[in-house]
Amino acid sequence: MAGFFIFPLREVFTIGALEGLRILDLTRVLAGPYCTMILGDMGADVLKVEAPGGSDDTREWGPPYAGEESAYYLCANRNKRALTLDLKSEDGKEIIKKLIAGSDVVIENFKTGTMERLGLGYENLKEINPGLIYCSITGFGQTGPYKDIPGYDFIIQAMSGLMSITGDKRTGPMKVGVAISDVITGLYAAVGILAALNERERSGEGQSIDISLFDSQLSALVNVASNFLVSETIPEPLGNEHPNIVPYQTFQASDMQLAIAVGNDRQFKNLCLVLGLKQAASDERFATNSARVKNKGLLIEILSEALRQKPAAEWVSLLNNHGIPCGPINNLEQVFQDPLVKERNMDWNCNHPTAGNVRLVGSPLKFSRTPAALRKHPPAAGEHTEDILRDLKYNEKQISQFKNGKII
Repeated sequence: MAGFFIFPLREVFTIGALEGLRILDLTRVLAGPYCTMILGDMGADVLKVEAPGGSDDTREWGPPYAGEESAYYLCANRNKRALTLDLKSEDGKEIIKKLIAGSDVVIENFKTGTMERLGLGYENLKEINPGLIYCSITGFGQTGPYKDIPGYDFIIQAMSGLMSITGDKRTGPMKVGVAISDVITGLYAAVGILAALNERERSGEGQSIDISLFDSQLSALVNVASNFLVSETIPEPLGNEHPNIVPYQTFQASDMQLAIAVGNDRQFKNLCLVLGLKQAASDERFATNSARVKNKGLLIEILSEALRQKPAAEWVSLLNNHGIPCGPINNLEQVFQDPLVKERNMDWNCNHPTAGNVRLVGSPLKFSRTPAALRKHPPAAGEHTEDILRDLKYNEKQISQFKNGKII
């Protein structure tokens, strides 16, 4: 791994799987910061670079706020050190190039061509560090007819086809309740970076990675996109139903709704037995999943009538005892009260210098020897700038000059 400059890790309590890896994070909002947070959770040393004063829009995306930080910013920026730097200035470019020389990965999400205009594109930086992995995230990619159009999650959900299959005939197209295109892109970026690092172990060479929100979201349409490519039939919005599996949807119990997902014929027979519908279990119109899809309307009427006879909690208990996938439709208060969240360590507590105790969603990555962990609070803009510059051997006079010149 690259290692011209040494930045001692601070506040480390556990050794992570990516210990010793240096990530230079030039991203903002969600896809990029989410990617680098995942890498930071696994032990990478992530340096978050913003313009002087802070330039990550999500710092202002509130309320709610915890202390001086928005909840939105807090969700994707733990386990990072932060510095502010004017990349348009010559001094700023000199500093970033010194950081590049000692980094393994650079990840950026500027508009296409911006880094090249700054003299910080991949072709420039690989001359400084031939082993550099350079990941660019944009809305529509580095090539193609939309490469210069900025991409926001909501627009990507619309243009990728996701909204056309979300919601139902009554609601019309609907977006997913979180910025799912950003999240998926962040995950793809993390996978791509780790793959490129693995390949570098063989070749000794870095490479650039071009990841777009549009490509990532289109890929995530999985079976729905495959259904269209095979049948050339435009899918209809199904709301809480499934195009290929029946029954696989929400149902109304006597008091509230619940979700039931019957994935095979054995589970369907058990469902019928629990609901007291022995005849339906042996009915050839419902005996196989293909038959159930074909006769969906009639079957759902029969199941719905039975499920309205008892409260949701009673059905969930009965169905779970018979191996039938089901669950309540929880709000977030109910989710974080569920003992599963505590058992799986998904509710982390962070001691933040301005916000006090802050709760964060934990990492889903469970390693047997090198656990993902909370090592650093989500930093204030430029919180570690001076420490990082000292590590680069800049003296106090130079740091003061950078401050006065608004370089940092």
